[in-house]
Amino acid sequence: MRPRGWVLVVAAVFAVLQLANVTGRDTPDTKNYLSYALSLTGEGKRAAATATIDYVCASRAEHAKRDQSVHVVRFHRPDPTDEVVAACRAQEWAVVGPRLAAGQTGGHTVPYMPERFMRIFEARPGYPAFLVPFVLAFGATWGLWAAGVVIACAGGVLVFLVLRTLAVPVPLALTGQALYYVLPCGTTAMRPMAEGLLMALTLAAVWGCALVLRAGRPRAGLAVVAGSLLALFTVKHSQALFLGLGLAAAGALIVLRGRRRPRRGVPVPRGVPALAAVGLAGAAATLLLAWLLDYPSEADSLQDLLTGHFARPDRTRPWPEFWQLQGNFWVEWLRRQAWQPLFAAALAAGAWGALRRGGAVGVFLVAAAFTGILTQAAHPDINIWGERLIVLAWLLPVVGVPLLLEPVVRGGRLPLPAQGQPERADSVG
Repeated sequence: MRPRGWVLVVAAVFAVLQLANVTGRDTPDTKNYLSYALSLTGEGKRAAATATIDYVCASRAEHAKRDQSVHVVRFHRPDPTDEVVAACRAQEWAVVGPRLAAGQTGGHTVPYMPERFMRIFEARPGYPAFLVPFVLAFGATWGLWAAGVVIACAGGVLVFLVLRTLAVPVPLALTGQALYYVLPCGTTAMRPMAEGLLMALTLAAVWGCALVLRAGRPRAGLAVVAGSLLALFTVKHSQALFLGLGLAAAGALIVLRGRRRPRRGVPVPRGVPALAAVGLAGAAATLLLAWLLDYPSEADSLQDLLTGHFARPDRTRPWPEFWQLQGNFWVEWLRRQAWQPLFAAALAAGAWGALRRGGAVGVFLVAAAFTGILTQAAHPDINIWGERLIVLAWLLPVVGVPLLLEPVVRGGRLPLPAQGQPERADSVG
């Protein structure tokens, strides 16, 4: 079977496994994105609220039913679905109903939260727009599931493309694709929220860097990077800012290192300055567009964090409190990592493989993965579900570990091509 056939097989196996959990994947953000998508289809606020609440309540009921079926005391009790759905609908409508009656119907999202909080989601049209064809074709439940499958499978395929562009053997490239699916990347990408699309677009930017530096296709690669940054702006503009700054910093670091060590005869790879320029331009354009469109600023995000989504009065001295919370968060985060060091070990192995075997592309990969750390640092809340904010950091082991294993698969360490000359990658298909 040709490599593209194996890529489709791995993606298909992952998709079939996801049939085990068609429902029960929602998060607190899901109803905001789903109501936005329904609004884009032409649904009114009340109809969008009804469909969204039905989806969320069905998900809660599914969780309750599964939990009860394996509870050592309550497993023999009647099905709790109807009771849970009724209680959930009453709870959700008690919040949404009065706000709709009061005329809080502006924007695309249903007013589940205060207006200041909903403005944050109004500035993220990319993911809801992506959902529209799926919701129209399959409805809310199956539409969100199908969209998740497409996003997650695309992320795995992009991992394969990055590794093949780096001339990694097909079995290891498929391993990277599989790692994307089995590690938290795949689980998070299947959730009906924007993080899966963020990971796919970030991987697309890394692939663009590989096209520039290894495949000898600078125009195509730069276009992919620029397009990824533009799409990221529509999905979550803070990620576009972080990635643009990360690419610019990575390029500057490579250039600075090359100039400090000219005697070694390793020139700065062609294309690095252009990638850094595109990243810097993307960051600047993000700031300018966010200002022109009056998007929520870092001050709004800070108050959202410290007031529990604007449920309390604004903090008068937010920055000192933020930095105190920041220190407390990372101390606790490191304590938990020492207790369960899988993530830290995976990051270390991924970084070693990326920097040792990936050349300049590895530096850009590290920068892209580091945006997950930046996103978490911007929201130092230890209680946010599933560590989803830092999930972008998992891209480092997903791509870096196959690079680290390459000498083992090839039966010995192969020298990398001279930096500054593009490596001719094997055929992807």
